[in-house]
Amino acid sequence: MERVEFFFDLSSPWTCLAFHNLPGVLERTGVAAIYRPILVGGVFNAVNPAVYAAREQADNRRLQHSWKVLQDWARLASVPMNFPSQWHPAKSVHAMRFAAALEDDQTALVRFARGAFASYFGRQENLDDPAVLTAVADAEGLDGAALAAAAVNDAVKARLRANTEEVVARGGYGSPTIFVDRTDMYFGNDQLPLVEAALKR
Repeated sequence: MERVEFFFDLSSPWTCLAFHNLPGVLERTGVAAIYRPILVGGVFNAVNPAVYAAREQADNRRLQHSWKVLQDWARLASVPMNFPSQWHPAKSVHAMRFAAALEDDQTALVRFARGAFASYFGRQENLDDPAVLTAVADAEGLDGAALAAAAVNDAVKARLRANTEEVVARGGYGSPTIFVDRTDMYFGNDQLPLVEAALKR
């Protein structure tokens, strides 16, 4: 059984960093992870609406400084981070439905997520455009057209909604939310050293 659960939304730059940094943690600790797509907007609406208010404050020093720290982390991880772009804040419903359609095939999900992160944060493409997402899937060796068709299936929509409700019920308030051994919760790229320490205890 996987000791790490990684609840994520592709529109989050901090999630992009954590996604790229998590494999090193897993390799050093010898454990596996399961990746769980969520809709972070649904999480914010349920338990963290202050995020929206903060975005509206043009003089928000903490938010402004966070962009500098984001670039520092990106350089440290050697992750391209062309952010924010014209699409920010991105709608991620289509992207996360694509991801939810792949959840049972974790290898494919990780490949798609890697490609989607590069598309949005590297090339500044529209994360909410099904045509872009289809092209991302094709570039990762997946069947983009089939995935696009699956993404509009009611069962896939329900799965994404259920994942989102689950992370809220378990205490999550954003993306990425990371659990070690089901109940030990961590948030964000910055807390990955704490995740690693927990796994080594």
